[in-house]
Amino acid sequence: MRILFFGTPELAVPSLERLVASRFDVVAVVSQPDRKRGRGRKTSPSPVAEVALREDIPLLRPERVGEIAEELADFEADIGVVVAFGQFIPKKIRELPGCGFLINAHASLLPRHRGAAPIQAAILAGDTTTGITVMRVEREMDAGAMALTHEIAIGEQEDAGALGERLSQVAADALIEALEAFDAGKLEWTEQDHGAATEAGKFDRETARIDWKESATALHRRVRAFAPRPGAFTHVEDDTLRILVAHVDPASHSLAPGTVECDGRSQLRVATGEGWLVVDRLQRAGGKAMDLDAYLRGREIPDGCVLGEDSADG
Repeated sequence: MRILFFGTPELAVPSLERLVASRFDVVAVVSQPDRKRGRGRKTSPSPVAEVALREDIPLLRPERVGEIAEELADFEADIGVVVAFGQFIPKKIRELPGCGFLINAHASLLPRHRGAAPIQAAILAGDTTTGITVMRVEREMDAGAMALTHEIAIGEQEDAGALGERLSQVAADALIEALEAFDAGKLEWTEQDHGAATEAGKFDRETARIDWKESATALHRRVRAFAPRPGAFTHVEDDTLRILVAHVDPASHSLAPGTVECDGRSQLRVATGEGWLVVDRLQRAGGKAMDLDAYLRGREIPDGCVLGEDSADG
């Protein structure tokens, strides 16, 4: 079976690697164009493109995938597979393979969390489970009929980075299962309950800003949802401070939200609208991520100061 693969970020790499190692034939890979990445902002291929180059698979990197329909047709694919590609795929591409459709491994239990940021959305919502849904790609985002789902639990301390790594492996398993069923003529489709759909659109930077009036439980979810990147953030004096790991202390207090209690280098906790958020790992803008004790050796956070009062941008 000849497969076109559409994908871009690290999340999609295990799926491509599993397909390359399988009995199926990945005839071409489509990924986003090379972008500036990393601290040095050097132009480099996407993680998926790097795999294609390493495996000597034909690679296309269009600014708009609709512009390469003729090139893709030449590969005579039987089916297309999409994992976090990052572009709208028009009908002429969706219907290009011999079967007439593409399948997508989406990182949620659809119809919950349709959109570009389902992993962050699941953590922010306080979900205890998530998973991968393999579905048909349609014009409406993540609304196609479903072939199968694989469900996993979300750890109480698990952040978006760790959860994404686990889901990337689940996606690879689910896609192989779906393709085996398709090849055997046993793939069955179930329409989504569109009335139960929730949206998980791409988050902007402000969504990661910490509002200390929220409860410690809600803020802990926000920290986890945006770790390790871009990091939930606040301000201390004139510095932007990203909180990457924290935990909840439910003890009551009468302090203004954002007020710091800092006990030397052993503990830093911040009053919230309900309870305390205890900071374990943090990062200044432009600096390295550090555990609390290492951070405080080089930069004091004064006891009694109030976080979030400075509007400086970082």
